Amino acid sequence: MRFDPTAYGAQVADLLALDGNGERLMPLAMGLCSSQEAHRRLKSSSALVWFAGARAPEAALSGLYLYFSCINEAHQVAQNIDTAEGSFWHGIVHRQEPDPGNAGYWFRRVGSHPIFPARRSTAIELGLDPGSRWDPIEFIDLCEQARLRPGSPQEDLALRVQRAEWQLLFDYCAAKR
Repeated sequence: MRFDPTAYGAQVADLLALDGNGERLMPLAMGLCSSQEAHRRLKSSSALVWFAGARAPEAALSGLYLYFSCINEAHQVAQNIDTAEGSFWHGIVHRQEPDPGNAGYWFRRVGSHPIFPARRSTAIELGLDPGSRWDPIEFIDLCEQARLRPGSPQEDLALRVQRAEWQLLFDYCAAKR
């Protein structure tokens, strides 16, 4: 998948341009908000303004907060979304916290998400063989192992697979209905 930040409108593209245009490698463990300007802009508007006509506007907003490592806000938004997408973002937040047990709980609530086949294909393209289907619990374990080995090839792989996960889920949520 080629990520195109302009596919979500000029406002979102301008926001993503503050830190990597949607290509940022987010940390495996909670970091500081990477852009105070992005944080300010996100706080100043609503999900329906950012994502008018989107499949899952609130979920897309949680994804933007997560992209910029504004973990508290990403969590706050995700925990109030009672859908598979809300559970998915919630699981990623807890994986990055890191709280692997809680992340597993939220990923089990996701069930089999429509982006899982693309997650699997993308993981394979990046050098991770997830087997015959995507298993988010196994990815939690990989992230935990990689987090403990900063600078390793395993960490690099986990970071790149996590970025692809963000791009796929964000695209799914922010896409027009």
